[in-house]
Amino acid sequence: MPTVLVTGASRGIGLEFVRQYAEQGWSVLACCRNPAAAQALQAIASAVRSICVHPLDVSDLEAIDGLAKNLRGQPIDALINNAGLYGPRAGVDHDPGQLFGHMDFAKWRQLFNVNTIAPFKMAEAFVEHVAASEQKKIVAITSRMASIAETSGSFHAYRTTKAALNMAMASLARDLAPRGIQIGLYSPGWVRTDMGGNQAPQRVEESVRGLRQRIAELDDANSGRFLTYDGKPLPW
Repeated sequence: MPTVLVTGASRGIGLEFVRQYAEQGWSVLACCRNPAAAQALQAIASAVRSICVHPLDVSDLEAIDGLAKNLRGQPIDALINNAGLYGPRAGVDHDPGQLFGHMDFAKWRQLFNVNTIAPFKMAEAFVEHVAASEQKKIVAITSRMASIAETSGSFHAYRTTKAALNMAMASLARDLAPRGIQIGLYSPGWVRTDMGGNQAPQRVEESVRGLRQRIAELDDANSGRFLTYDGKPLPW
């Protein structure tokens, strides 16, 4: 039975990863900040024995090391770095904190810690778990908004932290290639979740089905590429 670890597993894309991988017979390590408050996740986990829920705040680097130590000896076929923050949204919650002239620099640092540093730290902490598995895959859920070629401006904190994530993971693909580890960088699309909002056109079930297909297809030839959930290449 292959094993997947998912961060940010309490809702949205992360929760759907848990649901779909469990349905496919995978062992699922579902990580979220507050499992006691994650009612939807707990409901799924109580019905499926292959799901194990772990508390993890990815902004706490010592907590990442602690979980890696607790899971020592557990092969992880797919490590999915899904946890992320969007930050202030001027058009939604009337907070201009990502707009030029109004930048909330403390929140920018927070986004950098969660969106960029945490996935890299997860890769460092769990690389031996991944290397011990059969599939050997590390995945980062990024965003089309990270594309420098396509940028339309605004949302500077989110865009830059995801662009930095892309660079870190693309570089990591070269570093870990000699160990047979592949790196996936995928944009899920504009998805109807708490982050994406009700106006988003993409259903979470469809997005995650596509993402799982991309992960299944991940190999040495496409490791480190920036792709959409349905397999289209994105410009850096």
